[in-house]
Amino acid sequence: MKFKAILTDHGVNLLEKRFVPSLDKIGRVCHLYLTRDHAIFLHNLLNGDGIQSIAQFRKETLFEDYRISSQNDDRIAFAIDLGLLHRALRSSLTIEGGDRLQIKLVKKLPPGSLQPMPFLTFETKGYKSAVIQDVPISKPLSRSDVIELQSALDMAQDMPQTLVQVPDLLQLQNLVDRLKHVGDLLNISISQYGDLHLQVSTTLITVGSEFRKLRVLGVQADVPAGDQNLSARARTEMALQRGEALSVQVSMKHFAKSLQCHLAKPDCAFYGIAPQGACLTVIFQFFIPGTRQTDKSISLHCRLPVLDTGSG
Repeated sequence: MKFKAILTDHGVNLLEKRFVPSLDKIGRVCHLYLTRDHAIFLHNLLNGDGIQSIAQFRKETLFEDYRISSQNDDRIAFAIDLGLLHRALRSSLTIEGGDRLQIKLVKKLPPGSLQPMPFLTFETKGYKSAVIQDVPISKPLSRSDVIELQSALDMAQDMPQTLVQVPDLLQLQNLVDRLKHVGDLLNISISQYGDLHLQVSTTLITVGSEFRKLRVLGVQADVPAGDQNLSARARTEMALQRGEALSVQVSMKHFAKSLQCHLAKPDCAFYGIAPQGACLTVIFQFFIPGTRQTDKSISLHCRLPVLDTGSG
């Protein structure tokens, strides 16, 4: 199998300043999945343990002169340490008069080893020097593992029927910073009216917050008459009884981690609950610079495992 490409200045900045620091907060090690058309960073799609995150880029967004070949239908996947990747990207920016950054898959014999090991190699040429950095990676996935990864990726693209656009992510993060001092479990309810209700309960105290009349994508319903006179909890319970809301319980730690995706500088974010409360999905949207049009060359979303489904 072979992979070689030129990482553009835009690609380096996108990864080094935004996406790699963001993904590193979710988990230090992830899979990098390269296909003919896309580069995809994936967390926890094969083991199903913890937050699943999927950051997908069209090859033109990051690379020039992109060349890939393998017997797995030109698909290559391997595990990579995001901290080491970040360091390699950051170092490439320090080369004086640095030329384009070439990236390729190689096998090398590490010092003191008898067995060649796979690396993702970064090479930058400057006026006075060339810098080569070898980032160790796992052995590339087998054909059956690549098929399993692709299948998990296809399944992870299923979107909830109702999505609500959340307010400012930093505002939400400040709220979560307060709530996590109360408890480790977060109850989340999302209604087809555009309500998002967050609540933490312990034997001694219940603390919650509600965002109302948010923008809704997908299946939506009219707000029932008289609901404005009810408490947030009563409104949520009635919406659940009508089948016009879903409620799940997730780990506060997972929810707080997913908010770290604000480091990727998305323009907005949407929350939704999968049918039967299978997971909590967070979709981050990016606009083409200077417009309000979605940049379809970049996508990022997370799926948080559910600890319990219930009435909130």
